[in-house]
Amino acid sequence: MTGTLTIEQPKQFPAENQEFQIRGPAGAIECATTVPEPEEERPATIIICHPHPLHGGTMRNKVVTILERSMRELGLRTVRFNFRGAGESEGEHDDGYGETDDLFAVAEWVRRTRPDDDLWLGGFSFGSFVALRAALNLDIGQLISIAPPVERYPFDSLHHPECPWLVIQGDEDEVVNIDAVRQWVSVLKPPPELVVMKEADHFFHRRLMDLRGLLKNGVRAQLPEPAGAADLP
Repeated sequence: MTGTLTIEQPKQFPAENQEFQIRGPAGAIECATTVPEPEEERPATIIICHPHPLHGGTMRNKVVTILERSMRELGLRTVRFNFRGAGESEGEHDDGYGETDDLFAVAEWVRRTRPDDDLWLGGFSFGSFVALRAALNLDIGQLISIAPPVERYPFDSLHHPECPWLVIQGDEDEVVNIDAVRQWVSVLKPPPELVVMKEADHFFHRRLMDLRGLLKNGVRAQLPEPAGAADLP
C-alpha cells in the first residue's frame, strides 16, 4: 500500500489510501486507511485489529492485510492501526485493556469522519480479543474474529455482541486450540457462525487466498446496500 505518514489528524476520511496518525489515550496512533473502487462502494467502514505486538504483530501482518483486502473488495472502507507500542504508535503494551481504549479512539475518529457508515470490527488472534471487548460497547454491524486465543485471554467473560458474528479457525492451528474454540462458541447464545478451515495453521500459510474467499462469503449477506441503491427504479 502506498501512502505517506503525516502527523496531522485528518478531519475527513481520506479519499485515497493513506497512512497518518491520530491522537489516542497513550499518544499518537499510527493508522492506515484504504478505500474501495467507486463502483463497489458501500456505506460501511471496518476497523481491523492486529495480533500480539510483543510477538511481532502489527497492522502489516499478512492475515490483517488479507482481511483488509477482502473487505475493501466488498466495498468497505478499511482502517488498520497499530496498538500502543507497535510501529509508530506511542505508549506501552497493556495486555488488551489499553489497546481497547486505542480502538475506541480509532472508532471515534471513524464515527466523526464517516457518521452515516455502518461500523464493522475485525480482529486476528490477540486483535480478536480487543475487537470483541470493544464490540460490546459499540453499535456495530458485523464482528469478524480470526483464530481467537480463547485459552489465553478471558473470552469466557465476554458475551455475544448485538450483531452478526463470524469466527474463522484453522484446524491445524499450533497456537489456538480448535477444540477450545468450538467449546467456547457452543456456549454463546446465540452461537457465532464458526467456519473451520481445513489444513490451515495459525497464520494461514499458503491458505491466505482461501481465507479471503471465506471472509467474503461469510459476511456478504450483511453488506449494506450500495450508496444510492434506494433511489434506483
